[in-house]
Amino acid sequence: MKNWIKAVVFLMLGCAMQACINDDEDQGTVNLQAGDHVPAFSVLMNDGQTVTDGSLKGKPSLIVFFYTKCSDCQKELPVLQRIYADYGREINMVCISREEGAADVAAYWAENHFTLPYSAQQDRTIYHLFAKSGVPRVYVVDRDLIIRTVFTDNPLASYEDLSDAIEAHLSF
Repeated sequence: MKNWIKAVVFLMLGCAMQACINDDEDQGTVNLQAGDHVPAFSVLMNDGQTVTDGSLKGKPSLIVFFYTKCSDCQKELPVLQRIYADYGREINMVCISREEGAADVAAYWAENHFTLPYSAQQDRTIYHLFAKSGVPRVYVVDRDLIIRTVFTDNPLASYEDLSDAIEAHLSF
């Protein structure tokens, strides 16, 4: 095989290995957008409490989907931690893993000194209520459970992007 062909194959394999988590699996049926209502869901959080769509009503919320081995999630989670530190009392925040168990998430949280509330999910059941593929995903939701902004990995949300989206819904 010619060297340039080997280089192309190597590059393609390298790119495939960088994918966050088997995103070619397109089993979800929806991709919620701004203006859509949050679907009915229920998750058990790391502190033992249950969060449902109904429990989020009345305050602006961030619903975050992540996978700790995803390089984009590794960049976005510290930004979300800052948001939580600054706005955690004024908003609801729920971070939901996509196909990642509690032990792995807890270890990553401890390693990075995160205090973000999370729910570890072994599968994509909750995720597929919101999206088909792609993490990180951050949904900014108003107090009436309407999605107002969706941030993905293209581009990643900055602290300012998230702060502006939250501030727009705090004053209502």
